[in-house]
Amino acid sequence: MIVTSAIIPASGQGKRLGSRTDKAFVDICGIPLIIRTLSVFQECNDITEIILVVRQNYIDKANDLLKQYNITKPAKIVAGGNVRQDSVWNGLSAAAENCDIVVIHDAARPFITSKIISASIKSAAINKAVIAAIPVIDTIKISSDGTSIDSTPDRSNLFAVQTPQTFAIDTIKTAYKSAYNDGYYGTDDASLAERIGIKVKIIEGSYNNIKITTPNDLLTAESILKNGNPEMELKMKHRIGHGYDIHKFADGRRLVLGGVEFPGDTGLLGHSDADVMLHAIADALLGAAGLGDIGKHFPDTDPAYKDADSLILLAHASTLVKNCGWQVENVDVTLVAERPKIAKASEQMKKNISEAIGIDPNGINIKASTAEGLGDIGKGLGIECYAVAILTNNTV
Repeated sequence: MIVTSAIIPASGQGKRLGSRTDKAFVDICGIPLIIRTLSVFQECNDITEIILVVRQNYIDKANDLLKQYNITKPAKIVAGGNVRQDSVWNGLSAAAENCDIVVIHDAARPFITSKIISASIKSAAINKAVIAAIPVIDTIKISSDGTSIDSTPDRSNLFAVQTPQTFAIDTIKTAYKSAYNDGYYGTDDASLAERIGIKVKIIEGSYNNIKITTPNDLLTAESILKNGNPEMELKMKHRIGHGYDIHKFADGRRLVLGGVEFPGDTGLLGHSDADVMLHAIADALLGAAGLGDIGKHFPDTDPAYKDADSLILLAHASTLVKNCGWQVENVDVTLVAERPKIAKASEQMKKNISEAIGIDPNGINIKASTAEGLGDIGKGLGIECYAVAILTNNTV
């Protein structure tokens, strides 16, 4: 029988998360992040022991949580180091003497599955070094100065690396010792193996296997939990979403449509900037991905979104969609209003929208119509907008 030790580094302080407690101890829908992660390793039959690495002053709290949530698989809690690499080394040093395989997994990735863990162990038993990774969806640009593009690498050759990263224990210990001897600190465990000539194999990860780093990631995690089983694989190739929004005119407000301001025109009433076009598009994207609507993610009761730029809200909605494994293919918009005329601004609107959701402007179509004098819109009391979006699952 293969003896496997799961090393779970959980020493991150969560500065980018803006948390007062270490990141791994933040609650997601009422359960600590670290418990959600450990529970998967508890249930995975291929894991022999769990080694949790936390900051020294969180050891007692970690022990209490393991008891409270009945994490019964043999577990050790060890103190972390100054950086992640040191913390993982402390975990490696605590592995069972007869350990064959180590599975290193970030505590901040709570949506890992037993299927991926087991697949990594099976591969590492043959290949010595294995990582979970997913094909990159977004086009990647290289810029040496941060102001202009140098080149565009072929997306088909690019992978976003995740954890677990799984190794024969002798292989990864040798890689770590070599790194320390040379004073080298890598960005992940696989990079240490690569630098000593170890061929690292790739197994398929999951687009749900996100790492919780920022407040937006917490929102994404909550959406995954509230909208379905995180272990459920996406089987559909395409999804279609429909969005609708309506706002009435209000004096003293600036008019913004598609991220373009129309100086001199009366604005729309709303909690944010009331960009009716972008709100409809956001609802279409969220609806297609099964993530609710814009009111759920950006409630008008939250002062954080008071007068918010809707391009930022749309970009966040797009990120939520992409984190669930979907790529936006195209968006079709119909604006219904007696005023203003938007023809001259439509190309800038398309550019704004394409940058917010990360697709080519040619994938965006904007149309405008009047209500022919019918109803409140026809009387010029407000503006309404309809949007349709198509998403593609690139993993099917």
